[in-house]
Amino acid sequence: MSRISVMKPWLGPEETEAVSRVIASGWVAQGPRTVEFERAFSTAHGVSHGVATSSCTTALHLALLVAGVQPGDDVIVPSFSFIATANVVTYVGARPVFADVDLVTGNVTAETLDSVLTPRTTAVIAVDQGGVPVDLDPIRTLCDRHSLALIEDAACGAGSTYRGFPVGVGADVTAWSFHPRKLLTTGEGGMLTTDNPEWAARARRLREHSMDVSAAERHTSVLPVQESYPEVGFNYRMTDLQAAMGLVQLGKLPEMVRRRRALADDYRAVLSTLAGLRYVTDPEYGTSNFQSFWIEVLPDFPLNREELLAWLAADGISARRGIMAAHRQGAYAGHSGLVRPLPMTERLTDNTLILPVFHSMTEDEHRRVTASLRAAAESPRNTRNHSTIMGSR
Repeated sequence: MSRISVMKPWLGPEETEAVSRVIASGWVAQGPRTVEFERAFSTAHGVSHGVATSSCTTALHLALLVAGVQPGDDVIVPSFSFIATANVVTYVGARPVFADVDLVTGNVTAETLDSVLTPRTTAVIAVDQGGVPVDLDPIRTLCDRHSLALIEDAACGAGSTYRGFPVGVGADVTAWSFHPRKLLTTGEGGMLTTDNPEWAARARRLREHSMDVSAAERHTSVLPVQESYPEVGFNYRMTDLQAAMGLVQLGKLPEMVRRRRALADDYRAVLSTLAGLRYVTDPEYGTSNFQSFWIEVLPDFPLNREELLAWLAADGISARRGIMAAHRQGAYAGHSGLVRPLPMTERLTDNTLILPVFHSMTEDEHRRVTASLRAAAESPRNTRNHSTIMGSR
C-alpha cells in the first residue's frame, strides 16, 4: 500500500528549466532574478515593496528590526504557532508575550491581544495560521490606538484573502515563507513586504551585512566600489536559483489555491456526516488557501487524537499533529511571557490533526483518507489502547 504524504510541493519541468537558465547565466547568487521575484510577488500581493530573504524566520527578524522593536520591549505573539514566531522576538532582545487564539480560526483576535497588553508592548505579530486569514481590521484598530507596530506572519498565507484583498495588505510589514510545506516554494526562502519605503530599504541593507551598496551594484561596476557598513547586519539573502523557481511557482499559485479549496470542499462534504470531528473552514471575512486542512477530534469521537493518527498511519496515511503551543516547549518553560492561561491554544494543540492535502492528490488518495476516517468513526467507542486499535484493523 503506497503512503499518502501530508504534503507534496507541486514542481515540474518549468522549475527545472528556470533554474537551468540561471545556472547557464553564471549568476546564481542574489541578483536580477531575485529583484524580479521581489517585484512580481509584492505586486501580486498588493504591496509596494518586497525584500527576498533566506527564510520566513529571517524576514520576521528583519521586520521587527525595521519596525523599531528594541531590547526590553514586549511583543505579543500567539503561542499557537511554529516556534519561530516567538523566537524572532528573543533575537532582538525583546520578550514574547503569549496571546490565546480563537477556537474556530486558530488565530489571535483583537480581544485576545488586548487581554495581554503590557506597558512595555511595542508590537504585535498576527499569524494567518494554516492559511486561515487573521481578522486584521480590529487588530489594526487596537494597534493604532496603542501606537503598536502590526507585523503579519503570513508564512502560510500566500493565496489567502482578507476582505477581498490578499492577506498582508493591512499590516505595517508582513513576512512570508517559501518552505516546501507551503503552497509556493523555493526550497527554503522568505519575503518581507511593506508599503514603507524606508523600512524596505533598511531591510535590503540588513539582509546583506548592512552594506550600503548592493552586491549587484558592486558586481556590475567596472571600477571597484567602496562600500561601508553603517550598522551590524546579517547574511539573509535569497539566491537567484531560488528566485527563478519562485517566479514559476508564483504563476502557479492561483491554480494551487483552486485545487486545494476543491480538496477542502470534498473533505468537508464527508466530515459533515461524521460526528465528533470539527473541521477548519473559511471565516466570514476571507478565504483560506488551505495550506493545512485541520480537524479537531472532539470527546464524542470513538478515538482520541493520538489513536486517530495511529489509525490513519495503519492505512498508510501520513497525517500530522496540529500546531504546537510554543509556551509548552522547553525553550519557553517557565517563561515570563505567559501572563494568563491559554485554554483555546491548549485545546487545539492537544486535539487537532492535519490531513493530507496537496495539488497532485488523486481522487483515489482522497477516497482512501475519507474511507479511513469513516472506518475510524465506526470503530468501538472509547478504545484507549494503541495495540487494541491496530489489532482490530
